[in-house]
Amino acid sequence: MTDMSTRQTDILSLIPQRPPMVMVDAFGGIASDGKSWTELTVREDNLFFIDGRLQAPGITEHIAQSAAARAGYLCVQDGRPVPEGFIASIEKMQFSLNLPKAGDRLQTSVEVLADIFNMSLVHAVCSNGHETVAEGNLKIYLNDETLQA
Repeated sequence: MTDMSTRQTDILSLIPQRPPMVMVDAFGGIASDGKSWTELTVREDNLFFIDGRLQAPGITEHIAQSAAARAGYLCVQDGRPVPEGFIASIEKMQFSLNLPKAGDRLQTSVEVLADIFNMSLVHAVCSNGHETVAEGNLKIYLNDETLQA
């Protein structure tokens, strides 16, 4: 994992979401193996925090925003605007029965498996300490005119 040096104030420059829908609070960059890293501290005021736990839809949104932060980081590096993105599909997603509690710190890796025009297939692993909370694939559509043929 890389150093998680980009904090809340900077994360907003990498993703199109705004509070209360911000589900990533740190971006760790892109490692030499191509994986990017994000973190989220689970809070009770999170929209997806129900019955003392961050629910699966919240973890899915965190993963999608982790992919968005990766795309936003690359766009900023290239001097392009940060695009909006949309979840096109969720595939082979598995969740732990032990959903995160308030104060837990999620660490998520995102690896791009394929890019075709504005569509990316990503594999993500979301962990809480040494336990995998969720793992699976998302297809993400980026509304980025600079990527179109």
